Amino acid sequence: MSFALLALVVAVGLLGPIASARARWRVPVVVGELVGGLIIGTSGFRLVDPTNDDFTLLAQIGFGLTMVVVGSQVPLRDPDVRAAFARGALGAAAVGAASAVLAALLALVSHSGHGLLYGVLLASSSAALVLPMLQSVGIGKRSAAQLVAQIAVADVVCVVVLPLVIEPARALSAGIGLLVIAAITVGLGFVLVRFVRSGRRQFVHAYSERRRFALELRFSLLVLFSFAAIAQFAHLSIMIAGFALGLLLSAVGEPHRLARQLFGMTEGFFGPLFFVWLGASLDLRELVAHPAMILLGLALGAGAVLAHLASRAAGLPWAQAVASAGQLGVPVAAVTLGLETNTLAPGEGGAILLGALVSVATSAISIAAVARRQQAGGPARATPAS
Repeated sequence: MSFALLALVVAVGLLGPIASARARWRVPVVVGELVGGLIIGTSGFRLVDPTNDDFTLLAQIGFGLTMVVVGSQVPLRDPDVRAAFARGALGAAAVGAASAVLAALLALVSHSGHGLLYGVLLASSSAALVLPMLQSVGIGKRSAAQLVAQIAVADVVCVVVLPLVIEPARALSAGIGLLVIAAITVGLGFVLVRFVRSGRRQFVHAYSERRRFALELRFSLLVLFSFAAIAQFAHLSIMIAGFALGLLLSAVGEPHRLARQLFGMTEGFFGPLFFVWLGASLDLRELVAHPAMILLGLALGAGAVLAHLASRAAGLPWAQAVASAGQLGVPVAAVTLGLETNTLAPGEGGAILLGALVSVATSAISIAAVARRQQAGGPARATPAS
């Protein structure tokens, strides 16, 4: 991959900020980046080769860092969210049950063998997508604690289960890899908690800042790539490695400087490059050539909204239940894994992303309704956890 093509990738990645420039539209930045990839990739002018080894490696690093950001936004330390955990978990379980039924029907109608995958997609939510939307309209975590707790549970469960349903034949090795990464994550968590309480982290933080060593960032990247090596050996995705590190940072408490450094690396270069690569890898001609896949995408989007309405059983208000259906991380991960393993049917990757975009649009509309009700003093608050 040449520097000229790298410059082209960075340039088309700017379509993301351009598309989301108007806050009222609430268009996620990744949508513009995906469109940029579609234009220069397989579906468009074929200016880049998404199968190029260098391009793929950089994209995988971007995927891992993106999942670090997703995991770090799961509010494990927020007291309001933890108090609402029981109701959030109940709501996530209700959504999971509804998703299983809808996915089975969808697989039956579409004659697909990916019923388990559809179930995970329908049940998923996205903290990295919904939480910024809530903040953008002035809704804090306290007034939507149950919603945030439910999304956090769905995030963790769906990200962990996804690699197992993509390739069921490798479920055993993947499960062992998951357990190893989970055990190391928990062990590191205990060590880091003791490290923080002893006051040593503050000393290392000050020393690193004074000498400009960026030690926290280097340690984080060491953990990410070590987890990625384990995941690669167990035929897992780097998605798990990034998400595990993100959860670890969320649980221990991510220093503000480290958060800014990771944000700069991810959002400034590696994240946009990953989404451009993903867009370049998709062939929309296959989606157009298989109209049934367009219907599948619309059904996945509508099914996600319908499944998340089941969280009303746990007391989540209607508008917030619809808002919880917003999903992007898990569908993107599913398409990425599908491309890596060649397990998706022609056009199915595009259908999955189409379904995700439907859920994003519906979630944005619903969150706007939640904001209007809150400003008017209406019943938009989540039911307090008992």
